[in-house]
Amino acid sequence: MPLFDLPLAQLRAYSSDVTPPEDLGHFWDATIREARAFPLDASFEPVENYLSVIDTFDVTFAGYGGAPVRGWLHLPAHREPGASLPVVVQYVGYSGGRGLVNQDTRWAQAGYAHFIMDTRGQGYGGTLGDTPDPHPSAGDVAHAGLMTRGIGNREDYYYRRVYVDAFRAVEAAQSHPAVDPSRVVLAGVSQGGGIVVATAGLAAGRLDGVIAALPDVPFLQDFPRAIDITPRGPYPEIAQFLARHRDRYDSALAVLRYFDGVNLARWATAPALYSAAQMDDICPPSTVFASFNAYGSGTAGSSGTGAGKEIEVYRFNNHEGGQEHHWIRQLLFLRKILG
Repeated sequence: MPLFDLPLAQLRAYSSDVTPPEDLGHFWDATIREARAFPLDASFEPVENYLSVIDTFDVTFAGYGGAPVRGWLHLPAHREPGASLPVVVQYVGYSGGRGLVNQDTRWAQAGYAHFIMDTRGQGYGGTLGDTPDPHPSAGDVAHAGLMTRGIGNREDYYYRRVYVDAFRAVEAAQSHPAVDPSRVVLAGVSQGGGIVVATAGLAAGRLDGVIAALPDVPFLQDFPRAIDITPRGPYPEIAQFLARHRDRYDSALAVLRYFDGVNLARWATAPALYSAAQMDDICPPSTVFASFNAYGSGTAGSSGTGAGKEIEVYRFNNHEGGQEHHWIRQLLFLRKILG
């Protein structure tokens, strides 16, 4: 795959044209308040994972609309009794779910509590999932996939539910006695990275304890540019939907502004380590830099404070990004923050 997007010097200076709706803060305050009206009801059931060095719990908690969301909590088996651990809350890539019980335990192997959130309505590709999306808009007119589910209005858009689930997943992780609620790290690749950006923004001023964000080649950033230039992956679902529904571009983009990571990134206050891949034709680097450059910048009426941030660029990689090399980079980044 060639370098099809902007040169690196231009990426570093790139600013998205996406602007936040005037009522963005009000919309998300009301959404979070509505979600918190439901008891969290987080439960942690020990399960066999066939691993001698990791303890695993099958998690259920109340997400959007009080609907049950599943997850895994992995803990180092030989942790100090009574100790509370920093927790990595991990979100999953598009089409994937939480996976099998022992499929991904690497953060627990590194000594962290590791909470993996299932993604509602997904788990049909990549890793298995166990959480349905019962919302009525799941049966609305849409392109095959999830990007246009409920796109007719902001209240019904699919990622409103997912972002609420992600926010409540942090609260669920914080509720476990082995977790230090003041040391929460958000991590994820692709869609998971986009959910990291959204949750970091939504947490600012609404939820204490998030100390770092690790968005890896994040999806769900700079929708207008992504729809225009991305040749592969989920963004074309929106373009294909609009190719048929030719009169809905403006209304669809108006809805997407409420969920665009560029707008939510501005609120974030936690230090962040991003990654971008210059040959990425699923999450183009310009869309990632749009989010990175906005991250923590704040706008009128928002809480961004110039959060510390870094970005690692993988010039010769497509959407796989830095993979195992970047995980080492993330470990080192967290060591600096946690001391």
